[in-house]
Amino acid sequence: MWKKRLYEIIFEADTRAGRLFDIVLLIVIVLSTFVIILETVPQLKKYADVFYVLEWIFTLLFTIEYVLRIMVVKQKRSYVFSFFGIVDLLSILPTYLSFIFSGAQVFIVIRIIRLIRIFRILKLAQFIGAGHTLRSALLASRYKISVFMLMVIMSVIISGTLMYLIEGAENGFTSIPVGLYWAVSTMTTVSYGDITPNTALGRTLASFIMILGYGILAVPTGIVSAEMLDLKSKEKLTTQRCPSCLKEGHDKDASHCKFCGAKLNE
Repeated sequence: MWKKRLYEIIFEADTRAGRLFDIVLLIVIVLSTFVIILETVPQLKKYADVFYVLEWIFTLLFTIEYVLRIMVVKQKRSYVFSFFGIVDLLSILPTYLSFIFSGAQVFIVIRIIRLIRIFRILKLAQFIGAGHTLRSALLASRYKISVFMLMVIMSVIISGTLMYLIEGAENGFTSIPVGLYWAVSTMTTVSYGDITPNTALGRTLASFIMILGYGILAVPTGIVSAEMLDLKSKEKLTTQRCPSCLKEGHDKDASHCKFCGAKLNE
């Protein structure tokens, strides 16, 4: 009975206790990451002992959390080898490895990855649904985007080569790769300014590429937006986690997991 209650608190965000647990966990993650960042500042080396103690406190808290997760989850192997399971392990392992390998504790910044759980805590199920919609739209438009990217690459090669022929080495365009670098930075409207055309013809070509760059930025957005408008699915997804495969994103009225078929709310 206590395992089921602990499972709801640790793995679910649909209860008040679960939300509170995840909020506290996020605060601890942010604080521990902040400590690791401050520890690398030379001016704060005098507080090294304080940082050392704080890091061990955080590590012990994360260790307890990791052990509890393994204890209460039914499919232990699924959790241990899942993305978050590996991240949870990596978040505590470096501190213990610091006894053996000097400097290993620096890798504890991987804890910041766990902030992805904020989507569960804030109950942003609509963002999860939007994520699925965006992914579907990107997959549906991948061929159009591929053709578009091919056209962009061709435009970069042509414009970079032309600029090399027009400006030449005396104006900084010492090779075609340099011209391609200029074309990419100009077409993407970044334009660092480290190399610029000096001839009238070169500046005319540059102006054309700059204008073309604004159009290029708009095309992928239009392609994806059009695909998203074609997606009629209005799924209402929840943050409920399957006790078997540990995946989220189920329909609000679902009684079984759509990924593995296991019964929900056991």
